[in-house]
Amino acid sequence: MIRTTMKIDGMMCGMCEAHVCDAIRKAVPSAKKVAASHVRKEASFLTETPVDGELLKAAVNATGYTCLSVESAPFEKKGLFGRK
Repeated sequence: MIRTTMKIDGMMCGMCEAHVCDAIRKAVPSAKKVAASHVRKEASFLTETPVDGELLKAAVNATGYTCLSVESAPFEKKGLFGRK
């Protein structure tokens, strides 16, 4: 799995978070666990394959918010008891 995190400027409330999450889901239909936080000014989601950062920026910018950066990194699910 790959976690993609986006820094987004302009979100002020929960409704803004919902708009950003909807834009991400439309741009990346395979996205899982899409979440946004206006407090942290970021959104993140999981995918099986890498996504196009420019596509994401365009999708978020089209909603009226400003995508400042897109970062992707491998994500490993952590077990409850730290299995190896």
